[in-house]
Amino acid sequence: MRERQQLVDSFDSIKALESELDDAVTLIELGEEAEDDATVKEGGDQLRKLLAVAQKRQVETLLSGEADTNDTYLEVHAGAGGTESQDWAEMLLRMYQRWAEARGYKVEVMGVSPGEEAGIKSATLLVKGHNAYGWAKTESGVHRLVRISPFDSSARRHTSFASVWVYPVVDDAIEVEVAESDVRIDTYRASGAGGQHVNTTDSAVRITHEPTGIVVQCQNERSQHKNRATAWAMLRARLYEEELKRREEEANASAASKTEIGWGHQIRSYVLQPYQLVKDLRTGIENTNPQAVLDGDLDGFMEAALAQRVHGSDGTEIADLD
Repeated sequence: MRERQQLVDSFDSIKALESELDDAVTLIELGEEAEDDATVKEGGDQLRKLLAVAQKRQVETLLSGEADTNDTYLEVHAGAGGTESQDWAEMLLRMYQRWAEARGYKVEVMGVSPGEEAGIKSATLLVKGHNAYGWAKTESGVHRLVRISPFDSSARRHTSFASVWVYPVVDDAIEVEVAESDVRIDTYRASGAGGQHVNTTDSAVRITHEPTGIVVQCQNERSQHKNRATAWAMLRARLYEEELKRREEEANASAASKTEIGWGHQIRSYVLQPYQLVKDLRTGIENTNPQAVLDGDLDGFMEAALAQRVHGSDGTEIADLD
């Protein structure tokens, strides 16, 4: 029923665009016949509005992957560099929270490992909403920050790294079998805020899938049982994402080089000093307002990366919408 409704909405959207286009063209023709500049201008304004809507629909057609409509997990991990990278990881976490909230998505913090002095070592978000995974999936990779460090008394410029990993929440209709003999389950005391009960009992759960080396953890619930159930769901989601990635690599070897995730595979640079610039190294898209980007203005980067992922090097038309 959900798929049917999405198809109905898509067809209705196309019909509405066609109808409004006919109205705008008719208005311009009538204005030209009557030599009424105001009517012609009104029709032109309607056409420009329709162009913006059509371009938005064009981007949405890129979200046609198997799991694109699903909710998504988003993990942020600080790189080497201690406090600098941990602070950068926290900035990224805030950026994605702002982006998700601006799109009307619901955001839950599944777990946070605080930094030693500031920032975070790692954190996991659950983003709920239509096409949440489809939009966020191109954010996986290494993010680089260049700035004057607030933690350096000599005010020197520092470069920090943090990695982002995005994987879809597994729908109930998708079966992912995991043998219990393949996993190791550890319990430990949660860190950070949470009250006396959370911090004094072994309520946090970490699951390691030994064949793949995938590790997930959850500590946001007071109950170990609930954390265990959530961690199992996260593990199934990670394994499902690995399978999706494997299929994509088999289908298109050239796309695999663009979507490979790992340290050293930098996807975006955020420069705050000596100049102001955010540049995506995969698509070449730039934004000279880093503060807006750090406040969640990511759609331009995501649209261009989606176009490149779907169409390869010939899919840059989405990046040039402005």
